[in-house]
Amino acid sequence: QVQLVESGGGLVEAGGSLRLPCSASGNIFSVDKMGWYRQLPGKERELGASMRIPTVGSAGGTKYTDSVKGRFTISLDGAKNTGYLQMNLLKAEDTAVYYCNADVRETRWHQYNYWGQGTQVTVSS
Repeated sequence: QVQLVESGGGLVEAGGSLRLPCSASGNIFSVDKMGWYRQLPGKERELGASMRIPTVGSAGGTKYTDSVKGRFTISLDGAKNTGYLQMNLLKAEDTAVYYCNADVRETRWHQYNYWGQGTQVTVSS
């Protein structure tokens, strides 16, 4: 079993920055992909950013939703099994609960998908 724990959320003024770490712990062989989803008030959960680590058969890469391109940066420290979402130039419309999601390989042959519990980000205008 694997646990994902997000942190770093809070209240920030528009134009400010936050960094959201997501730490994976438990039975981990490798973290193959990590992403951040967000759920805005009254809306469905949507992908904000994701990163896939290059492996045999996968080129890897990052993906960002259009509304965060140029402002958000996702990174992954494989040695620490921790991902980060650096959010700059925050806007009021970025206010949401942010959820970490990861594809974790518990053995060489078994990969599972996990969600964190979410962290609230509130941007005041």
